[in-house]
Amino acid sequence: MRGLWAGLRGHVIVICALLGCVWTASAGAQPFPSRPITLVVPFSAGGPTDTLARILSERIAAELHTTIVVENVAGASGTIAGARVARATPDGTTITIGHWGTHVLNGAIFKLPYDVLADFEPVATIAMGTQLIVGRKSLEANSLKEMIAWLKANPGKATAGTAGAGTGAHVAGVFFKEKTGTDFQFVPYRGAGPAMIDLVAGQIDIMFDQASNSLPQYKNGAIKAFAVTSPTRLASAPDVPTVDEAGLPGLYISYWHGIWAPKNTPKDIVTKLNAAIVTVLADPAVKARFGELGQEIPPPDQQTPAALGAFQKAETEKWWPIVKAADIKPE
Repeated sequence: MRGLWAGLRGHVIVICALLGCVWTASAGAQPFPSRPITLVVPFSAGGPTDTLARILSERIAAELHTTIVVENVAGASGTIAGARVARATPDGTTITIGHWGTHVLNGAIFKLPYDVLADFEPVATIAMGTQLIVGRKSLEANSLKEMIAWLKANPGKATAGTAGAGTGAHVAGVFFKEKTGTDFQFVPYRGAGPAMIDLVAGQIDIMFDQASNSLPQYKNGAIKAFAVTSPTRLASAPDVPTVDEAGLPGLYISYWHGIWAPKNTPKDIVTKLNAAIVTVLADPAVKARFGELGQEIPPPDQQTPAALGAFQKAETEKWWPIVKAADIKPE
């Protein structure tokens, strides 16, 4: 009997140990999100990307029943933030907002410690925007043709603000130069927000800027707007002509935004993040706010992780050869 009991006790110990493992695993597998989420913005506070992030963050946090902390990691055209997120633990608690510049152009311009395509999990496309060609209020031009004529009359003297070397504003300016035969100097800032402050103050002459950043200042009469870089006018600024109408046909630049997580973030977490974002983007108040900033929310079938991944890849295939042929390099 003693031997039989000893054997049974051994089995009971083994079973209890196994059950203990199950209990421990179950206790540790808390549903996402169990901690606050950090949304990394690759530019300074007050810029267009930061504005979109702050519009969305509070509403997404409410959908997920958690807290979202917006962290501005500015510098090097968004590449510092890119490296920060690429190295983050892939558990959904660190995500980033980015755009055409950070997740397409940077890969062609900089030697990065990460891959803009391979080191991130697409979560959702959130906005399709465009650029405005704008100038200081005192600029001696009232149309795009007059602006080009002024630049040609003052070669190498005018200044164009950018959110940093190699950013979308810089790339757009380079193409504008080639298209018009003009010459001007680029002035890099740590974000579009600080650049806009100087444009309003008259410290720089022009910008090729995201509509979401420029529209409030244009509507306030603080700057001039010469054209929008799209084939159709903005509903939020119907008086601003397209580049086609203004005499510079075909200079189209789509400044789209998306949300990404680090590579290998579990699919169920990406799905949950996407679902929350899609719900928020369907809110009429969010649509109206985006519209005021010159941003259009894409249709639901373009908001999926797969759609963002495919679109980012297509944009990379389109723009990388153009950027490399123009020999655009960080300054």
